[in-house]
Amino acid sequence: MARRNLVAALAALAIGMGAAATVAAAAVPASITAALADKARPEADVKRDAARHPGELLVWAGVKPGDKAADFIMGGGYFTRILAAAVGPKGHVWAFQPTEFIRFRAAYADEQKAAVAPYSNVTPLTSSFGELKLEDGLDLVLTVQNYHDLHLKPFPADNAAKMNAEIFRALKPGGTYVVVDHVGPAGADTPDKLHRIDPAQVRKEVEAAGFKFVGETDLLKSPADPHTANVFDPSIRGKTDQFAFKFRKP
Repeated sequence: MARRNLVAALAALAIGMGAAATVAAAAVPASITAALADKARPEADVKRDAARHPGELLVWAGVKPGDKAADFIMGGGYFTRILAAAVGPKGHVWAFQPTEFIRFRAAYADEQKAAVAPYSNVTPLTSSFGELKLEDGLDLVLTVQNYHDLHLKPFPADNAAKMNAEIFRALKPGGTYVVVDHVGPAGADTPDKLHRIDPAQVRKEVEAAGFKFVGETDLLKSPADPHTANVFDPSIRGKTDQFAFKFRKP
């Protein structure tokens, strides 16, 4: 009898989990679904969706049509393109590519141009970190896999504090700041050696700028990652354990 009850309970749990997954999938709004299907997205970006879960992440972030958003350190523009289509013609996206990155790798300038070109509702921003001025009244600032770069040794020790302060200033009251990055061990040399960062350090720094911690999602968790390899190491690249934190400006 006990075994029969256990089997029944497990079956009910499985059904419940399936129902929850269906509800989660149904909760992705048409605006984000359409953004993911946007023909302007490169095929290479689309192939990365399975690992990066952009639809679920943007739902969790609260992205909606009409939003004013910034893609902070846009890299190749993966999220710039999705945000542009998701916020729609009544919204706007500012795509920031630091000049420090472009000096390090000139292709970043070309990638910024390519990502912005198909969208009339995207404004490219290119300046040094120290000179950055974001648009006022933003609904969202999103930074993905780049927060650790604020701590690279070539930059001033207070670079992260200054950037968090600028993001805080630019967001409207109630605006959201979402930080996604590779989980790393505590240590000042972690960003340079591993291109990772300690999540506790990020939370401490962002809260010090005045933000309130809202929560986190395990959407990008990967328990198999030992947190010891550089994220570009072939053994772990594309499979890192990542944290996703959501903060709000009071």
